[in-house]
Amino acid sequence: MKTILTAGAAFCALMTGAAQAQVIQTPTADPSSVQGQQGVLVFTPDFFASSSPNTALDMIARLPGFAFNPGDSGTRGFAGAAGNVLIDGDRPAAKSDGLEGVLRRISADSVERIELIRGGAPGIDMQGQTVVANVVLKRTVTTERVLETNAYFYPDGYVGPILAGQWSRREGENQTEASFSTTTDRTDGTGDGFRRRYDVNGALIQDADLVLWDRFRNARVTGAVQRTVGGGRLRVNGLLNWQNNENEQDLLIRSGPGTDSFNIEENSDLEGEVGVNWSRDLSPRTSLELTALQRYGAEDYVGDSASAGQTSTFTADSTGGESIARGVLRFRPNDRWAYETGGEVAYNFLDSDTAYSENGVPVPLGNASVKVEELRGEVFGQATWRPSDRWTIEAGMRVEVSEISQSGDSDLSKSFVYPKPRVQATFTPAPGHQFRIRLEREVGQLDFGDFVASADIDVGDVEAGNPDLEPHKAWVLQGVYERRFWDEGVFDVTYSHSEVEDVVDLIPLTGGFEGVGNIGDGTSDFFQLRLTLPTTRLGVPGGRLILRGSWSWTEVIDPLTGEARRFQGNQYFGCGIDFNQDLAGGRWTWGLQHGCNVDRGSRFRIREVREGYAEPFVTVWGQWKPDDRTTLRVDLGNATDRATGYDRVIYTGPRDVSPVAFREVRRTQMSPWLFVQVRRTF
Repeated sequence: MKTILTAGAAFCALMTGAAQAQVIQTPTADPSSVQGQQGVLVFTPDFFASSSPNTALDMIARLPGFAFNPGDSGTRGFAGAAGNVLIDGDRPAAKSDGLEGVLRRISADSVERIELIRGGAPGIDMQGQTVVANVVLKRTVTTERVLETNAYFYPDGYVGPILAGQWSRREGENQTEASFSTTTDRTDGTGDGFRRRYDVNGALIQDADLVLWDRFRNARVTGAVQRTVGGGRLRVNGLLNWQNNENEQDLLIRSGPGTDSFNIEENSDLEGEVGVNWSRDLSPRTSLELTALQRYGAEDYVGDSASAGQTSTFTADSTGGESIARGVLRFRPNDRWAYETGGEVAYNFLDSDTAYSENGVPVPLGNASVKVEELRGEVFGQATWRPSDRWTIEAGMRVEVSEISQSGDSDLSKSFVYPKPRVQATFTPAPGHQFRIRLEREVGQLDFGDFVASADIDVGDVEAGNPDLEPHKAWVLQGVYERRFWDEGVFDVTYSHSEVEDVVDLIPLTGGFEGVGNIGDGTSDFFQLRLTLPTTRLGVPGGRLILRGSWSWTEVIDPLTGEARRFQGNQYFGCGIDFNQDLAGGRWTWGLQHGCNVDRGSRFRIREVREGYAEPFVTVWGQWKPDDRTTLRVDLGNATDRATGYDRVIYTGPRDVSPVAFREVRRTQMSPWLFVQVRRTF
């Protein structure tokens, strides 16, 4: 912690010393908007015209230097699940219906402008993000109907069809929209490959073929209505979603000891959600926002494995739900100051029954039948201050109080109180230059699934539930430098350091099982370089090249060996290359994407170490718009037919005291696929 505070003070002193530089000027606008404020960039439809976008999501993807974050619907509560895009200054009152889907249903013709808010602005809820995009909609009357008929085509003749449609009408503050989609497809869980085992000297002791098959089916319906009620804006949205996943793995021995084995899994999930949001201006400088949300879901899982007359079965049936109520009061006395306060209360539960048997004989599991409940409340307040046109300073405090209780195979209750302070400063010393620094206390969330027994049936791993868990906590210091050039060019550097307490990882449990637990304190460092380069000045008109490289260093003491190692699943290096080019005024567009993340991180289990492996994923695509209402797009995905898998080192017992039994290499390839999309607006 001392290291973080010292580094933070030095960084602030450095920025203060440069405070005499010139200020960026942004376009003036309606006084009620943020687009005239320092640090806010405004993008009107003219900026996107050369790419002929169909939806607000297409426009968001073209914002220079902006990395879209859809949020995490799996995070409990409303505040922690936020993404980095607002719509008319508000966040959609939805979680299961992701931000990406909401933006996809807003046509580009309905967008008045997009405001890119960097580092905060008075009167804007940044949702805990350093950069937020605000999509401002037109108030004219628009009615739109969209139909999409899409399909995935595979070399073996399999076709995965997708049918989707939507209808929307907007008239000022009044909005009505509905959508549906149905899908039948498969993932990279289908393919062929091999599994090979080697002894400690590297000699091949077993060679086997892998044949993988999977299929998922999905049907989703959404709807939303927005009206003026009680002097404010009321929006009600709902979702119903059904999904079924099936997969099968056949292991066929070619040489060496062992017999063929077969694994079959099926999972069905049904979920529904209703959200309500009401916001109103209480005075010219005061506003109130109220949000309520209800989610409910049920899931059934069964996994069967068979080999040499030996069988095993794992089943899990669960229901879960979430109820949220949230209120926010905002006050902006002048253009320099803004205040926000409010609170949130949430109730979550997961009621799960699991069972495991071998050859029809039940095997006892730790915490096989458990109901986990959480009652959580949070109060918060923050202030945003603009001492000058160069500086924006935001300071806030959140205090979270929660109680997690379990009943069933174990009865246990724990209470937590966590203060979460946050300070962020944004400094713009000269046009095109900006520094952002953030110091924050972050608190993770416990995964309810870790309280309950689970299984990884394809490799024979069974984990017991662990009722004795605490969330990880971390002090995080982050610094960002951003340089904008050539109108659309952006270069930024990000560095962050975290002091992490109570790292969550796998630990030994009673009964010979392992499960999730806390293993002590650790550190995490992250460094990233990003470049968005418009290529017109380089002789390639209408092009845009995006490059990203990131490095991550984590360290924690292994609970078994007592030696330092990386966090579970931590990827040391990641990178990406994305190029696209607009031709003929956006009638034609093509591009390619290259994800060069080969390092997939490691999993440290009690009797093994597993390293993930994935070759780069390459996609090449082209799009044609014969008219303003029709879009034809073709994607060639997995163009290089990449291999994925993992390398396992298996020990004869606990890996701190046992020798290596064998090493295992697993690789599978799915094959390339062709995606064809036909989109028509009526």
